[in-house]
Amino acid sequence: MSSRLKKALRGLAFAALALAAVPSVFSAAAEEAKQQYFPLATFRVGAYASSGIPVWAGEIDYFRYINEVEGGINGVKLFWDECETEWEVEKGVECYERVKAGKDGSPVPIFLPHGDPISKALTEKTVADKIPQITIAYGRTESIDGRVFPYSFPVLFSFWSEASSVINHIAEIEGGKEKLKGLKIATVYHDSPYGKETQVPLDFLAKTYGFENIQIPVPHPGNEQSAQWAKIRQLKPDYVFLRGWGVMTPVAIKTAAKTGFPVDHIIGGIWSGSEEDVRPAGAVGKGYKAVTPFPAGADFEILKKLKANIVDKGLSDLKDPKSFGSVYYNSGVIEAIISVEAIRKAQSKFGNRPVTGEEAQWGLENLKLDEARLKEIGADGLVQPLELSIKDHEGGGAGKILQWDGEKWNIVSNGWVRSDRELLLPLIYERAAAYAKEKGITPRPDVSN
Repeated sequence: MSSRLKKALRGLAFAALALAAVPSVFSAAAEEAKQQYFPLATFRVGAYASSGIPVWAGEIDYFRYINEVEGGINGVKLFWDECETEWEVEKGVECYERVKAGKDGSPVPIFLPHGDPISKALTEKTVADKIPQITIAYGRTESIDGRVFPYSFPVLFSFWSEASSVINHIAEIEGGKEKLKGLKIATVYHDSPYGKETQVPLDFLAKTYGFENIQIPVPHPGNEQSAQWAKIRQLKPDYVFLRGWGVMTPVAIKTAAKTGFPVDHIIGGIWSGSEEDVRPAGAVGKGYKAVTPFPAGADFEILKKLKANIVDKGLSDLKDPKSFGSVYYNSGVIEAIISVEAIRKAQSKFGNRPVTGEEAQWGLENLKLDEARLKEIGADGLVQPLELSIKDHEGGGAGKILQWDGEKWNIVSNGWVRSDRELLLPLIYERAAAYAKEKGITPRPDVSN
């Protein structure tokens, strides 16, 4: 063997040892760090800023509550900074690359991409970097299968669960699932990969329960929908499932009213169910419904604590008082609760210190929020009970139905409306297996940690 070759092999060996040492270096740095870094990918400017701003407020207010009132997570305080994405994929990926190395000795435990297309672009990057991304109510549905998608967590409520919960709510209205047979249910959807996410489960549920599945696309951004609602008037569906985003939702509500379709027979999806979606529709929005894992309201115990300890003391990130307790503000609170509890769970195994992404992954896959724990947090009724595992990165699968009374959202469902996960999970696992085959991924074994 030549001396040049020996030297090259030694260099490769040293590089391999250095890479292998990265987790332990991070762990050692985390031991020294006094705080846990939590980067926030935000969009305070751009077309969707009005939707995003209250989300960050809820998230940051809860982080401040953890620091100010609880003294951190087992004594480890959180610190954060923001990276503006404008909800654009390229900027979202650039943001991730900029923050993934951590800060001030603290690794990144969790990344929140806050954008469906951004999350999908980061699927393979987060695996390589061993940083879990949490995508509550968005993201790739088949990433529920953590055997194939170890670092993607569509926690609480996937798009497939959204679709199924809407169908189950309609069944409750009609008097049982057997009453779905013969109904016409139209989905008016944002003509994008996001909007098309529910087509497969709705087709399956239509065949299972016997309703007619009508799909009507709306080109982005959706500020003209006369043709779509003329088709609704012609086809006369019993219910409309509205899967919009941004301006599309109020335009749909107003156009539906003009064509005479009853607004209380329109059920919005997750991203068509905020105050920002219905206020621009004006009086005709009264009676409109939406499904959400983010129930609105300020009467939850944790919201009362945030009001007393953060908002009333001038520590809130919230600029518009009307947004306190709104759907989007509460979504930020919920996202922060799940992130904090995942870190807390990881600390139970790895010590009360800042944790790495790989350690936070373990925390997420072993996270259980039962009624007792939710009551301790003050989040019972706000967050659904959930239990995650390697095979189940969603863990929940239920939403509440809200109805707009002209001024505010009211919860009109009897508790959480559960999806037909037992029917849908086999299909989701099939899709995950197909993805694994396409990408040459060997699924992890489904074993307890």
